[in-house]
Amino acid sequence: MGNYKIVITGAYAAGKTQFIRSVSEVEVIDTEAIVTNLEEKMIKTHTTVGLDYGILTIDSEHKLFLFGTPGQERFDFMWEVLAEGCLGYIVLMDSCRPAHFVETAHLVQRFASITSAPFVVAANKQDDPSSLPPSYIRRRLGIPLSIPVVPCIASDPASVRDVLLTLLERVDMVSATAE
Repeated sequence: MGNYKIVITGAYAAGKTQFIRSVSEVEVIDTEAIVTNLEEKMIKTHTTVGLDYGILTIDSEHKLFLFGTPGQERFDFMWEVLAEGCLGYIVLMDSCRPAHFVETAHLVQRFASITSAPFVVAANKQDDPSSLPPSYIRRRLGIPLSIPVVPCIASDPASVRDVLLTLLERVDMVSATAE
């Protein structure tokens, strides 16, 4: 049986917990705590401080174990722990909050230094009229054309599955090129 670890990372309030909740077949295990930072409180009341965990069955022999990271850099020690042994990862970007581009770009660089696993960028909240298009997000983050930047709606299971499938295709492509 093939069990594959996928990490979902991104800046604070990018939608990582919702992304996992949208497709997990088990009740998501999360480590949420009440937000204490006044600036962060204006965005949401609870935040992940350890990890989120869910499972998605691909077929009778394959499952994806979904691990969501905390978004704040003060919990960055968890990024290394969660990235260990992952098949690939998703960098989730709130496409309605351009103020988080610098933080997301830093996160992309940091994860590249932690793991050589393939990744994709998911431009979340594409259902919001104020969202920036994936092509703009690619340019602003400096993402090469070889890495997919996928439109996403973290609350929509079909959209989340599309992102996961894009990552799995990228993993296959990178594996085939390495052989």
